[in-house]
Amino acid sequence: MAAAFTVSGSEAQDKKQLAFVVNGASDFWKLAEAGVRKAQEELPNYDLSLKYPEQAAAAVQQRLMEDLVASGVSAIMVSAVDPKSSTDSLNKVGAQVPLFTTDSDAPDTNRIAYIGSSNTDAGKQAGEIALKALPDGGKCIGFVGLPGADNARERIEGMKEAIAGSKVELIDVRGDDIDQTRAKRNVEDALAANPDIDCMVGFYSYNPPRIYEVLKESGKLGQVTVIAFDEDPITLGGVREGTIAGTVVQDPYEWGYQGMKLMAKYLEGDKSVVPENKLIIVPTKMIDKSNVDAFEAELKARISG
Repeated sequence: MAAAFTVSGSEAQDKKQLAFVVNGASDFWKLAEAGVRKAQEELPNYDLSLKYPEQAAAAVQQRLMEDLVASGVSAIMVSAVDPKSSTDSLNKVGAQVPLFTTDSDAPDTNRIAYIGSSNTDAGKQAGEIALKALPDGGKCIGFVGLPGADNARERIEGMKEAIAGSKVELIDVRGDDIDQTRAKRNVEDALAANPDIDCMVGFYSYNPPRIYEVLKESGKLGQVTVIAFDEDPITLGGVREGTIAGTVVQDPYEWGYQGMKLMAKYLEGDKSVVPENKLIIVPTKMIDKSNVDAFEAELKARISG
């Protein structure tokens, strides 16, 4: 799948191509698509696209980037599936075109800069939600797509740091490789093995909806505290009705919008857009019943353009 915002014919061939490569198919990236569309309006001399790998696997993502390089792309921004095991392959891409990272950083590569959340800070915010929702403490099980990705590892570590010394514990985290069926099954298995679990944490955007579905089907919705990440409609609905304690939201719209403009300026020779530490942090924020309606209205406005 690909979300492309292009013109046809010889005019497109004259434009420099900028690509945003995500880590797998998820509705989470619709906001990034909207940000890329907004950037396209302001960058008429570029051809912008957002690309989905056919599978959430490092090798598949790498082939996609190599194909983009072969087709003449001028710069790539990527949410790396598995940065730890992909240093050499990412460096191969970065040696041919300017490479930027987002969502999940790869700081040990030759990437120019990272634009995205501080996943450690986001994890700490999830911990704050848990501490408020579980004043007497409790045991939590987490669910995530890619345990080896920096965004997953840092969120988990951030949450553990926030709850350290309290009576709230994160006793297990189960990965699913961005497989929706497996994600739901993980929740079912965890609930069967831990029928008295106090809390479940969904670290990727689609994890909280799968948690919500399983708890509803098992009659335990509202009995198990749910801590979420991101802004899936099911998640926001759960926050509104009080069955999800809160969610930590990122800003993929700004990743798409600012990331494309950043790459364009860099290609035009403006290296001042890259800070000394090579990190451009887009803050995360906590959403609960008090601000969920205003937040959702903002989302709808952005997606509709």
